[in-house]
Amino acid sequence: MTQDQADLRQITFGLSRIAAFIRSTQWRAAEALGLTPTQIDALTLLRQRGSSRLLMLANRLGVTQATTSDVVAALQRKDMVRKETDPTDGRAVVISLTALGDDRAAQQEAPPQALTDALSVLDAGEHAVLRRSLVKMIRELQVSGAIEPQRLCVTCRYFRPYAHPGSAQPHHCQFVDAAFGDTALRTDCDDHEDAGDGERERQWRRFSDASQAE
Repeated sequence: MTQDQADLRQITFGLSRIAAFIRSTQWRAAEALGLTPTQIDALTLLRQRGSSRLLMLANRLGVTQATTSDVVAALQRKDMVRKETDPTDGRAVVISLTALGDDRAAQQEAPPQALTDALSVLDAGEHAVLRRSLVKMIRELQVSGAIEPQRLCVTCRYFRPYAHPGSAQPHHCQFVDAAFGDTALRTDCDDHEDAGDGERERQWRRFSDASQAE
């Protein structure tokens, strides 16, 4: 095993431990509400992203359409979601939260306290490195098709990487007309609008060019 392989193995193991902790926490929270983790995930996604068609929800959950159909059916029986005619296409159906479903999803928004405590030991510089690293990893996963496109700063039409070179807040968001640094990079932004292939690639090259940070 090469050193690079050994390093990747250790990083992967570390990430898997954090993922396992988050998942086990979700299991316990879901069980307390009489739900499964996938059902909780569906409620959370619907609260964050709004009404969704079944296939789109399945892609975001990372499960099959059949599994998602079962999840939606179970949540319907619990009066947490409803099916409605898509206002943009009368032949299609969208899934929406009921008031009860929205309440249950809201209860799951806060991260586990133990994870918050663990993140609090990182200083501002480490937060910036972590945010930047997560953005780069998520972007690579979506480019490879491993996950659905996420609402990242680096893929947004309003993002201007290193618009203020040499500054502590080198990037610029045209949507809010404000400068920001790596600590404020978003992995899920409600105001995200896709930049389009050409612009997205130009932004990514500039963002990922380490010399821009100097």
